[in-house]
Amino acid sequence: MKIKVLIADDHQLFREGLINLLSQSQEINLVSHADNGKDAYEKAIIYSPDVILMDISMPVMGGEEATGLVKKQMPDVKVIALTMHSDKHYIKSMLEAGVDGYLFKNCTYNQLIDAIKTVSSGKKYLSGDITETLINDYLNKETEKESNQSELTERELDVLKLYAEGKTTREISDTLFVSIKTVGTHRQHIMEKLDIKTTVEMIKYALKKGIITLD
Repeated sequence: MKIKVLIADDHQLFREGLINLLSQSQEINLVSHADNGKDAYEKAIIYSPDVILMDISMPVMGGEEATGLVKKQMPDVKVIALTMHSDKHYIKSMLEAGVDGYLFKNCTYNQLIDAIKTVSSGKKYLSGDITETLINDYLNKETEKESNQSELTERELDVLKLYAEGKTTREISDTLFVSIKTVGTHRQHIMEKLDIKTTVEMIKYALKKGIITLD
């Protein structure tokens, strides 16, 4: 059975090129195309495609919002972001919106077909360039956290350790002979420097860095 595909892209020349290419495939059934996210969403409801090739920057409604709507109303429809945007923020925003694949427009025809077949089978597809971008971003964040740890003051390290050991703010206040407000300020600085949001993350970080142990 052929894979039903819908194309959403506001650049007419690129869109027509895709239409011509995919129309030649024996594995693809091109059901429709759209020049903006709103039109893509509405046509997805009408034609029930298996896969949508979704650009990000489009008029009326962008690809991120359109993807969110599609995934909310038609969770079985697979969406591949097909774009020139290589910035990590675009990649993350589209992944958070629910895309099943992310591919650059300078990909090859075989890569595109492979991506369509992969997501239609229920798997995720990220090109090598996308994976490298995400890995580098993760590694950079880890390096930044390590750098930020070295910037923690001695008192902040004390507070981090005590929180990670399960002490309450009041107990830390009594242990360090400082006010509850001061403990709260140290806690805020720790979380900002380490880019963490909760006490659980603080405990995980302290365990990972050997600040506390499970002994």
